[in-house]
Amino acid sequence: MKFRVYRYSPESGLKPYMQEFVVETTRGMMLRDALLAIQEQDESFAFRHSCGDGVCGSDSVNVNGLNMLACTTPVAGLRQPVLVRPLPGRPVIRDLVVDMSQFYKQYRSVEPWLKRQDPLPEHEVHQSPEERDKLDGLHECILCGCCSTACPSFWWNPEKFLGPQALLTACRFLEDSRDQAAEERLDALAGPYKLFRCHSIMNCVEVCPKGLNPTKAIGRIKAKMLKGSL
Repeated sequence: MKFRVYRYSPESGLKPYMQEFVVETTRGMMLRDALLAIQEQDESFAFRHSCGDGVCGSDSVNVNGLNMLACTTPVAGLRQPVLVRPLPGRPVIRDLVVDMSQFYKQYRSVEPWLKRQDPLPEHEVHQSPEERDKLDGLHECILCGCCSTACPSFWWNPEKFLGPQALLTACRFLEDSRDQAAEERLDALAGPYKLFRCHSIMNCVEVCPKGLNPTKAIGRIKAKMLKGSL
């Protein structure tokens, strides 16, 4: 099977280019396995990977124009030659390895932890089943970056627009009945860029390997913000 992978080495002084490799595929082979086979052919080839089971989110790449996790993408059925590039909109460090600093900065900016004004009780803070159900579709994110790096608004305004992932996380804490900082969180999202640069293109929904819907979560935040302004 033919693969064309993005190559870039800052030490070489060469411009980025696409290099072709042929990999002997096996039944059930995932793209991560193919990239490891390419690495056996060329030890200088670099890409991130870890758990191999769609949990760590480290091996996200762009395949034939779509962001996806290499470890959960079967090579069978991929259009040949398989074009494998780094996630778009991020500075490339080497080959398929990109700098995700801005992505994590945006994630941290929404303060992804519970905030409470009341003193903590001696036991856990209870939630009803209905309250817990509100978090479904929000807490499962694995921080792979597929959604934000597929979002044009994130490419164009990475210093201002928080991106689908960070806003999904913001919604997760706004919906958590144990959190007591909703007004503070909504105030932090006010303005023309942090939230409202989302134009509901829904690239984020198309590429999320966990089947989450950041666009819907962003809509929930907008509804809360509108309700609070009335």
